[in-house]
Amino acid sequence: MKKPLCLLFLLVTITGNLPAQERPNFVWLISEDNSKHFLQLFDKTGAETPNIKKLSENGLVFTHAFSNSPVCSVARTTLITSCYAPRIGTQYHRRSKMVPLPVGLKAFPEYLKRAGYYTTNKAKTDYNVKVGKNVWNESSRKASWRNRKTGQPFFHKQSFKSTHESSLHFNKNTMQNQRTTTDPTQVFVAPIHPSTKIFQYTYARYHDRIRLMDQQVGQVLKQLQADGLMDSTFVFYFSDHGGVLPRGKGYAYETGLHIPLVVHVPKKFKHLVDAKPGTRVKGFVSFVDFGPTLLSLAGIEVPKQVDGKPFLGPKVKTDGVNERDTAFGYADRFDEKYDFVRTVRQGQYKYIRNYQPFNFDGLQNNYRYRMLAYQQWREHYKSGKLNPTQSQFFRPRAAEQLFDLATDPYETKNLANDPSMQKTLVSLRKKLAQHVKTTADLSFFPESFLYESGFDQPTRFGIKHQKQIAQLVDIADLSLLKFDDAKQKIEAALKSENRWCRYWGLIACSSHGKAAKEFFELAKTIGAKDQDALVRTRAAEFLAIAGQVDPAPVLQQAIYEAKSGIEATLISNSIVLLKDGYGFQFALDPQKFAPAIRNDWFFKRRLEYLAPKK
Repeated sequence: MKKPLCLLFLLVTITGNLPAQERPNFVWLISEDNSKHFLQLFDKTGAETPNIKKLSENGLVFTHAFSNSPVCSVARTTLITSCYAPRIGTQYHRRSKMVPLPVGLKAFPEYLKRAGYYTTNKAKTDYNVKVGKNVWNESSRKASWRNRKTGQPFFHKQSFKSTHESSLHFNKNTMQNQRTTTDPTQVFVAPIHPSTKIFQYTYARYHDRIRLMDQQVGQVLKQLQADGLMDSTFVFYFSDHGGVLPRGKGYAYETGLHIPLVVHVPKKFKHLVDAKPGTRVKGFVSFVDFGPTLLSLAGIEVPKQVDGKPFLGPKVKTDGVNERDTAFGYADRFDEKYDFVRTVRQGQYKYIRNYQPFNFDGLQNNYRYRMLAYQQWREHYKSGKLNPTQSQFFRPRAAEQLFDLATDPYETKNLANDPSMQKTLVSLRKKLAQHVKTTADLSFFPESFLYESGFDQPTRFGIKHQKQIAQLVDIADLSLLKFDDAKQKIEAALKSENRWCRYWGLIACSSHGKAAKEFFELAKTIGAKDQDALVRTRAAEFLAIAGQVDPAPVLQQAIYEAKSGIEATLISNSIVLLKDGYGFQFALDPQKFAPAIRNDWFFKRRLEYLAPKK
């Protein structure tokens, strides 16, 4: 006599030995570089996506799904590990060093494979972590579930590059000669952007790419239907992060983090989901939760080392998921451009902590500025053609920002100084500070130091240095106080024997600017005598931002003394900031760098900008 399905899933929870024919299949269809704003299913200004819409009719639409990172390698690493990237050392795009998984943890598809699943990836990986050789049965452009054994359950992951950022790297000739299906004059342009012909065309072209992606998703769905698999397969459609219009990809705003997510629930396994088809789930889910969700649906125990928790499965109630209202985000280095941003969204409110607020968003990134829209945006700023909202991208930010997304979906009005919002501000500030401390956020150490000392076992390194990281968080947060309330602790940090306390004390000074004038002389001494080149860099940066000294002598000496390409790239980030944001001039001679540094992939991109070949 055949056992009831509910009993079979109870057995797998206990033993992990569910018969193969009673396990659901899984398919992930991942578009690249598009936030939820570009699909009409999620936003009325988006493009029509009939195939994805049809998929939602027999499934769930998640209205608050988030990539924890706004850039691909970090986001995809978060997906495959189910761990917050700053905790495990995978937060930089692109990686300077591949790091190991936390001790005892496997990439989640490996748990599926061990349970009898046929795992396939077509074909993008782009991980910052060593996942090992036992994750995929197939990983190539030809990978397919069709090569599995008869009756074997499968997990198939497939990416669609048609919406990638590179699709908008067109030139003016293309713009003049290639018409878009979408009418550029009718497309919605977000208030953060100038509504020029270039921006209108860029938006229209991207709407066309979204429609193309939807057609490609439809082709895979037809293959599943032809194979008779739709009734036994959970199909997830989502994007790998937001983007890709300017201030999307690479930035921890909603346009960089808020993704579309649709999950088709198969008839055979609808008992695993207690929501009706077509339900719009409002609860917050993010990439750390996706792997645990598949393990939950497959009846496999979720590893304790992960940060996420399931949002579907036999033990998960939709009412409980709808009570989830919090998601964390992070943005660090994007190629050669450094920043350090952490976010927490709770309900309709979004709190952004800019740990280096003087690093304005529009800082040069060579790949990003291939896009005509980026180029024009900066040109219009320099020529004074932008309104205050459109100009924010090129100006220093506040150390903390608070947005009411119900009334300000594009995060343009900072409510951090609004007296009526102080209770919400303080609550979210504490929540984020607790998060970065408890996860031992590794970015409070410079990447060059992590490369030398932390990346061999980053999770263990974070646990070992958790108290020190918490101390650095507290020093960094001195930038949130009035200067008179912070100056005593800033002075203690500047005089500390610990170089990273001095480092963060100087960043706090830069955040306060001229208000920290009583530390000018101490900063000059640090800039001249400190043994650490990065500390000297932060001293020169503070003095330049406060309008005290020309930083070129200190920074040029520091960068020539850099011990690695990563350290040189960190210093060059400050040089680009002070050159483009404050008008200082620098004269770098590429021949003064050792070949290993001069040819470092990241630093080479900075040299292309700072010292272009004539």
